[in-house]
Amino acid sequence: MDIFIKASQLILSLSILVVLHEFGHFIPARIFKTRVEKFYLFFNPWFSLFKKKVGDTEWGIGWLPLGGYVKIAGMVDESMDKEQLSQPAQPWEFRSKPAWQRLIIMIGGVTVNLVLGIVIYIFVMFAYGEEKIYTKELTSGLSIHPYLNKYGLQSGDNILKVEGEEVSHISEINNGLLLRGARKFDVVHADGSKEVVTLPENIDYELFESGAFPAVGLRGGDRTIAKIPKEDTVLTKAGFKEGDEILSINKIQVANYDDIDKAKFLYKGKKVDMTVLRGKDTLALTTKIGKTGQLGYMREPIILDKDKIKTVYYGFGASIGKGIDRGFTTLGDYVGQLKFLFTKKGASSIGGFGTIGNMFPPVWDWQVFWLTTAFISIILAFMNILPIPALDGGHVVFLLYEIITGREAPQKVLEYAQYVGFIFLLGLILYANGNDLVRWIFG
Repeated sequence: MDIFIKASQLILSLSILVVLHEFGHFIPARIFKTRVEKFYLFFNPWFSLFKKKVGDTEWGIGWLPLGGYVKIAGMVDESMDKEQLSQPAQPWEFRSKPAWQRLIIMIGGVTVNLVLGIVIYIFVMFAYGEEKIYTKELTSGLSIHPYLNKYGLQSGDNILKVEGEEVSHISEINNGLLLRGARKFDVVHADGSKEVVTLPENIDYELFESGAFPAVGLRGGDRTIAKIPKEDTVLTKAGFKEGDEILSINKIQVANYDDIDKAKFLYKGKKVDMTVLRGKDTLALTTKIGKTGQLGYMREPIILDKDKIKTVYYGFGASIGKGIDRGFTTLGDYVGQLKFLFTKKGASSIGGFGTIGNMFPPVWDWQVFWLTTAFISIILAFMNILPIPALDGGHVVFLLYEIITGREAPQKVLEYAQYVGFIFLLGLILYANGNDLVRWIFG
């Protein structure tokens, strides 16, 4: 059922984004009196699930849910319709229009995705408000990833400022560390002492390569095993039962959930001896922590400072400013994380539709749905404007060349570039979804 709910949200989200993206091409094409021969949600090799001709345009739904397309007359695109291009140019064709009009048609889809993401953020801010966690109000401090212990940060410490700015949400600390180059943090230690901690310049790569992320969170105060799902065989095989209270993992004394996280990080891929309290009995059990740090401990910890999580609501005018800021911050953070693609772990972390689907929750939550849809929309805007042949950005490069030089790129060059881009994108799709498959099989 969880998979079905996630898949339904993914399909609905992508359908909305694809249709509106293609309208971003369709509308300026029609404004400039350019014929659009096909408008499809999803691809339709060999056959269509639905199609209907209205005027000059065939509207349809394909069976292959990898995106969608508009086929614009007289344009070198994924259809590779050489027969049409071999005929004399007609006034209603894309190739007959001035370069500036063709440029507007090509950037229309990207523009719609970027604007759509911002508009969704505006309405989410207005309808649901914005979550705030002012760290200066926390009484239990923060849960600090054990990787940061060597830099003098421990669970129970509190980070009040990032680069001199007060923290209004924990994501500002995590994103600052990993994506925004933040290195100076105003810290109040658990003993009450204050310090400005400066982390090394390469801390972002250290955290990413070590899997030590998120680096900071709210502290959990629970150490009791909740109901163990039937599919979780790790704990059941080891003899654990619902209600067992974890007292120690190897030499680590467990006072709260932070200590469990520390043990999972330190003993990844290793067998551990655990002491648990079951009623009045103290038992010694042995199990293995997974190679990525999973223990089979399924309970969401009780948050110690849960009452400090606030929702701030805005009027519509203020929501506009907040939504625009959220949109461009999201874009900046996404671009910032691309640096990790050039690492060994980053390349293996690329995911396909399974990874995207897991961004949605296993229950239908409209707030999360729209936030995730806005995020994907902004990602699509950025990815589509990349100067890769077969993407909008590839077409834009050739159009800018034409505008600057006054000469069109040869049709053969456009055709070969389209082939190269298509093969590259197909390989990337297969690689990304292959990663999903490997992770699903091997964990």
